[in-house]
Amino acid sequence: MLAAERRDYLLTTLRRDGKIIAKTIAAELGLSEDSVRRDLRELAAEGLVHRVYGGALPVSPAVADYTDRQRVSPESKHRVASAALALIQPHSTVIVDGGTTALALAGLLPHDLRCTIVTHSPTVAAALVDHPSVEVFILGGMLFKHSAVASGAAAVEAAQRITADVFLMGVTGVHPQAGLTTGDADEAAMKRALSARAAETWVLGSAEKIGAASPYQVLPLSEVSGVLTDATDTELVARLQEQTDVVIAG
Repeated sequence: MLAAERRDYLLTTLRRDGKIIAKTIAAELGLSEDSVRRDLRELAAEGLVHRVYGGALPVSPAVADYTDRQRVSPESKHRVASAALALIQPHSTVIVDGGTTALALAGLLPHDLRCTIVTHSPTVAAALVDHPSVEVFILGGMLFKHSAVASGAAAVEAAQRITADVFLMGVTGVHPQAGLTTGDADEAAMKRALSARAAETWVLGSAEKIGAASPYQVLPLSEVSGVLTDATDTELVARLQEQTDVVIAG
């Protein structure tokens, strides 16, 4: 089989099964596992797969830069953001993560809602300037421009001084095996720090993130309260539900 044919076979398998197992592919094609792993390295270098031990998973489109991500599935993000509104109760303290789904949520908050929003996202904070009844507390640190959020040691230290009812967390991948993932180690650490300060953590998982994975795990699925998603892949959603609650956004 030619290299181009192997490449097409791998990508077709990934789309169909949601994963590639190198040992299985090697047996199916009569190749060595080293040959399959070499093909996967090349695909990963092109950003077409996310390599994991033993194979590969779908790469998340949410690893694009912040401006490009605003154009990815805006309707999906709006549905998830609308569902998240039910988790923000009057007079509660809510940590809102950065990212484009969180920004959509900020734009949907009722102007007469009385609550406290804690965020490390300048864009989320700015979106709440014209909400007179919302107190906004901004966590500072080094600006991570990919997601337009503060991160690093200073931001993590600031997070230790807050306590919240709910953390609405954004990630770039939600996968039954890989768990909740993102593309930067410092950003993953910041998300863990924020989750530890809230009584509940809910993940904002628009459809394009479900079944995808990124290099750095934030938390296992079992360590969050649930996932809000508009994903329509019932088999994949069922696998997520084995580990955490899943609420389907209409």
